[in-house]
Amino acid sequence: MGNFRSFLWGESPPAKEERKLLLKIDWFILSYCCLMYFSNYLDRSNISNAYVSGMREELGMIGTEFNKINTLFTCGYIIGMIPNNLMLQIVPPRIWFPCMQIVWGILTFGTSAVSNVKQIYIIRFFQGIAESSTFVGTHYILGSWYKPGELGKRSGIFTSSGLVGTLFSGVLQASVYRNLNGRAGRSGWRWLFIIDGIITLPIALYGFCVFPDLPVSTKAFYLNQEERRLAYKRLENDVQTTHSALSWSVVRRVLSHWRWYACSLLFAISGETESFGSNNLMGQWLKAIGGYTVEQIDFYPSGMTAFAIASTLICSAWTDHTQVRWPVLVYMSVACIISSVCIFVWSSPVALKFFAYYIAGASYAGQATTFAWANQICADDDQERAIVLASMNMWNNVINAWWPLVFYPATDAPRFRKGMIAMISVCLATLGITWLVWYLERKERWSRDNLQQDEKESRLGVCGDFSQPLKFCGDFLTRIRTCEKLDVHPVYYYVT
Repeated sequence: MGNFRSFLWGESPPAKEERKLLLKIDWFILSYCCLMYFSNYLDRSNISNAYVSGMREELGMIGTEFNKINTLFTCGYIIGMIPNNLMLQIVPPRIWFPCMQIVWGILTFGTSAVSNVKQIYIIRFFQGIAESSTFVGTHYILGSWYKPGELGKRSGIFTSSGLVGTLFSGVLQASVYRNLNGRAGRSGWRWLFIIDGIITLPIALYGFCVFPDLPVSTKAFYLNQEERRLAYKRLENDVQTTHSALSWSVVRRVLSHWRWYACSLLFAISGETESFGSNNLMGQWLKAIGGYTVEQIDFYPSGMTAFAIASTLICSAWTDHTQVRWPVLVYMSVACIISSVCIFVWSSPVALKFFAYYIAGASYAGQATTFAWANQICADDDQERAIVLASMNMWNNVINAWWPLVFYPATDAPRFRKGMIAMISVCLATLGITWLVWYLERKERWSRDNLQQDEKESRLGVCGDFSQPLKFCGDFLTRIRTCEKLDVHPVYYYVT
């Protein structure tokens, strides 16, 4: 039972004070971040559900206008990502996160009142800027509060909360369409955005009240002075806890290192394995082949999301337990290749296509793992970590801005032949880049270990080697003082 608990939630800290601190930050950080991301993903999913639930017909949308909505949202998301993450080092996160949430909540209300698709274009662009604060910002916060062995499962829980928003969106849309469609002269899809906005604003208020900022600056009312000190002391061997002023030197430092390039490339490519879910291909497939009600079209794709949640939670717990991240990316790549082949062979039974779309949910397991891995790689440089995390998601969204238009246009439903070929190619590329990051991290760790060993041997050369007799030379007192300066126990000399 103890081993299962260790696998599920990690090793319990030996000190009672640290266990109490971890319980508090788990509750207040994860509760707010998960609720915030839930509302964030609920909004993103609602645009897809609204499209297949009457919005297309009511606004007279044609061709790839739905894809353009997603592309403009992505453009705003790209623009806002790095500035939002850097703002967390200037403005307290307990202020910045809720303010951004209020902005996108107001814009969500506005979506319920649009009269044409161009108005949605404008709203979604600015909504993308506001919502870009959440995902990478939270991963930066998690990496600032948790040790590497604690990070994966917390990242998994956070990522899963967004998927729960997707899952809930399908159920919510089906319920809204059934019970509110036509109420007060509004279509069901319009009510969906109203309800989404109502859900968002109280969560922002909760963040203003309880979010603890960063370990070195927290003034959370539920942490006493000793707990605030312990919050950053316990991380000193794993994470850089001090903050320096932002300057242009950080750009030079980041761009001269492999981490920014390799981690950005990894998620830029591997993030496209989520295309089946992010573009609601299953919902578009069900609508195109016919024979399904609006409620079924909204509800059936939830199976993919449920599989994504299960994969994310299991994989994130496993990676913390083993401290090995790369196998999760292999798992999701293999699952998506199998899914693509099953859908590409169009003569396959409908039941097999359901299975294929559902196992494609494995692609979401890579989100938590990839960002936990990057947090771990960049743990020794706080500013580099903030930029690398933001850049990973930024470059993925740069690709995502045009990727659906080329490979998953709505006009390709229900077969999406180009999309299936693109997915197989992306999965193969993900396997190669995963190996590259693993190799570079291993090489850096080997170099660092060798450097530390050399430094240790150099110090022993000055102060004495415990394993070899040292012949007397030089002034004895000088050598003792040198050892004291280096904080190394002096070795007394004996002659063989």
